[in-house]
Amino acid sequence: WGGLALDKFAARFESEKITGTSRVAQEDRGDSKASQTLVWAAQPQGGTLNLPWPKAEAGAGSALKVSHEGTGKPWLTIQSLAALPIKAPFAAGYRLTRTVSMVEQKTRDAYTRGDVLRIKLDVEASADMTWVVVADPIPAGATILGGGLARDANVAQPSERKSGEAWPSYEERSFEAFRAYYEYAPKGKWSVEYTVRLNQDGEFSLPPTRIEAMYAPEMFGVLPNSKLKVLP
Repeated sequence: WGGLALDKFAARFESEKITGTSRVAQEDRGDSKASQTLVWAAQPQGGTLNLPWPKAEAGAGSALKVSHEGTGKPWLTIQSLAALPIKAPFAAGYRLTRTVSMVEQKTRDAYTRGDVLRIKLDVEASADMTWVVVADPIPAGATILGGGLARDANVAQPSERKSGEAWPSYEERSFEAFRAYYEYAPKGKWSVEYTVRLNQDGEFSLPPTRIEAMYAPEMFGVLPNSKLKVLP
């Protein structure tokens, strides 16, 4: 039904062939990179035009101007991309909470090499989704227990718990992160736990914890992690 609706829409509103040029410009900019043009004769299927972010002095006064010279009415999709540090939790369909508890601790109120930690990730989902992945980073040199290695301490793992109606189809225990893949994740609250042993001392900067629907990337959630200091 969706295909039929799109065909009828195209026949009524998009029957005229697109020709000519389309121009995208960033106003209040003085450099040549702020303007780009798409020639439809060379790219009849359309294309992507990338513009830099406005200069700091332009601020909110800058504006994006789009014009088309020729026949037809092309569609336009605008997307903004920026590499910005994540300083606060962000939820776009998923809300994340991360809790750390000690299984084995050498020194109270401090992380020490050899300590064993239990990480609990609580998720609150706003909708049912298929194929959802949760990724939580670990410090360099740490080992996620449960991978089947001979040095794994089984005594530290039986108390791991999962709650809710979402159960991972696969768990990945890599050297950089713990990842849980869900073939189906329902709306509501659910959680997953894993156990990690700290093998290296130092101060570690960790990327944010993230959850995302693999085939609907607009559904995601991120949670920034503070620096982790591990004593010798």
